[in-house]
Amino acid sequence: MLHEFGLDETAESVYRAMLAFPQDDLAQLSGRLGMPDEEVRGVLDRLHELALVRRLAEEPPRFRAVSPDVGMQVLVARQQARLALEQQRTEQARLAAAQLIADFAALAPDTGQGVTQLTGIEEIRDRINALCHQVQEEVLTFAPGGGQSAANMEAAKPQDRMLLERGVQMRTLYLDSVRNHPPTVAYARWLADLGAQVRTVPSLPVRMMIVDRRAAIIPVHGENTAHGAVELTGHGTLAALCALFESVWDGATPFGGAGARPRDDRGLDAQEAAMLRMLGQGHTDEAIAKRLGVSTRTARRIAADLMDALGARSRFQAGARAVARGWITGEE
Repeated sequence: MLHEFGLDETAESVYRAMLAFPQDDLAQLSGRLGMPDEEVRGVLDRLHELALVRRLAEEPPRFRAVSPDVGMQVLVARQQARLALEQQRTEQARLAAAQLIADFAALAPDTGQGVTQLTGIEEIRDRINALCHQVQEEVLTFAPGGGQSAANMEAAKPQDRMLLERGVQMRTLYLDSVRNHPPTVAYARWLADLGAQVRTVPSLPVRMMIVDRRAAIIPVHGENTAHGAVELTGHGTLAALCALFESVWDGATPFGGAGARPRDDRGLDAQEAAMLRMLGQGHTDEAIAKRLGVSTRTARRIAADLMDALGARSRFQAGARAVARGWITGEE
């Protein structure tokens, strides 16, 4: 029953016996379970590590079972921490894969392996325009960088309208920070009214546009289009990029009204949770601000709010308290 928490049947039977017969000493517990003393002692050590029993200050030492309502909360919290860590590792692996793809594309502009170099903003725009006229089914987009410029949004509207009126599915991911940028909010609502789907996330790995799952455009150097972009058409590369998009999309927040952002069981919204992870990883305010699509001043304010919530006077103390509360793991 408790194997999901790392307890085998023997450990669970010992824990249940201790709950049922709290006055039993080691010998009585061993006799009741028909187990050697040494085996029971080893199980008790394991239960103690899991915080399901506590050692009493007596001689000879004795153990007392922790009540299930407390013990199960501890086990659930540890399981959640493990799952969160695994999810973070998976996400880091996906982001590393995306960066590797971009780096390879920059080093190999024309290999005949589904990589084509695009030089300069005009060539990039021309290629995107051509792909949009050829698209049959869907366009998937990562749009990092926070609020979009009015000029870019106005320039995109005719093309967006044309695609949506043709029945092309459009899914776009913005940063959570655009919810505080009225022009981008208005543009996102305009897209949604025409049938597009829009969601937001705290951070995005790279600017990206995928057309019909057969071609992707990504910059060769972060957000600076002056360095050019690449068009990727290799089957394996597209499969990886589409999987990355779907993974981020599944965890994103649908773009709706201006209500309060949903908060997790720590009381954090998605942007604050992302900030906490990046602080734990040692990123600077400037790097965090860029990933979140906010100003450095806003990033510092969010960090200060997190420190206040944790009752910390320094970032080091905030990190220690976040680990102690299970908000992040020591490996983040």
